[in-house]
Amino acid sequence: MRTDLCDKLGIEFPIFAFSHCRDVVAAVSKAGGLGVLGAVAYSPEELEVELNWIDENVDGKPYGVDTVIPAKYVGRDQGQLDKDTLDNMIPSETKEWLENLLDEHGVPDLPDSVEETESLIGWSTSAGRSHVEVALKHPIKLIANALGTPPADVIETAHKHDVMVAALVGTPAQALKQKEAGVDIIIASGYEAGGHTGEITSMVLWPQCVEACAPTPVLAAGGVGGGKQMAAALALGCQGVWTGSIWLTVSEADGVPALVDKLIEADSTQTRRSRCISGKPARQLITPYTEAWDGEKATSPGTLPMPLQWMATATATQRIHRHAQTGGAENATLLGTPVGQVVGQMNHRRPAKNVVQDMVNECVDTLMDLSER
Repeated sequence: MRTDLCDKLGIEFPIFAFSHCRDVVAAVSKAGGLGVLGAVAYSPEELEVELNWIDENVDGKPYGVDTVIPAKYVGRDQGQLDKDTLDNMIPSETKEWLENLLDEHGVPDLPDSVEETESLIGWSTSAGRSHVEVALKHPIKLIANALGTPPADVIETAHKHDVMVAALVGTPAQALKQKEAGVDIIIASGYEAGGHTGEITSMVLWPQCVEACAPTPVLAAGGVGGGKQMAAALALGCQGVWTGSIWLTVSEADGVPALVDKLIEADSTQTRRSRCISGKPARQLITPYTEAWDGEKATSPGTLPMPLQWMATATATQRIHRHAQTGGAENATLLGTPVGQVVGQMNHRRPAKNVVQDMVNECVDTLMDLSER
């Protein structure tokens, strides 16, 4: 089961774990996989703190960082519009509707003592570059990018630091473009995946990307929650699996308890691709919040393009999370998260180490069973 990519990165198992939680990243890396910290919600200063903690708690094991340097968003062609200019582009109708939605569900304003979240932390070239700059000061082994091809100088700088570069794609054409740009690892993210994802299903996308990009290694993403799915990915020519959703309910995860309960109770029909987080389609848990934005009975004036949607909702999201932390399930009605269709397999909490071990054992058993048929 060990692949060439394992040897290049110094990991025992070809399991890549994307998480915004540093504890999960460290736990997976110590268990033999490669933990990858999602940086998009962190300021450069906050990212420095998180990576310092990982350095001290990962026992010298390899880990990576994931950021977002999007190819298309409002203001990119104008050389990065400033925050005030972008703020003025958010319609007052959107702001008023969102405020009414929160009032309807009893979500209070933030206390004066709580500082509002910076509304333009991620989702821009400048933010992504700042994450890369911070990350390369640490002993990382991988930088992953979503929503576009990493700039040539970012790829070159990473390679000078002996850091591999990965990029997420949703079509074979995108995969080939990433290969031609010098990306080392293609992450083929199928329709089932949580977060930003395209419209081609995993079983179709994975082998197409493997064929289009050979010999560049491909990681399978979207719908991977156990060893059987991992075995399928390896059988289709992938050199490992890129996982995210399954780490939301592990013991080390720092999610709001009420949200973890929602995920454990959900089945695979309870996710939908929605633009309500960033302005681009991202699969997430269905909640009254997602339904109000762009569900079948949506009441919103419509979602906005990136990064305006994130900016318009940043404070509202912070209020929703804070409200959910101050009470039981009744306070978490609007609370959701990006998650894939594999949520139907996330039925109980267990340590990240156990998830890795169970996935490996099931994969080995599956491959042995197939070889004996």
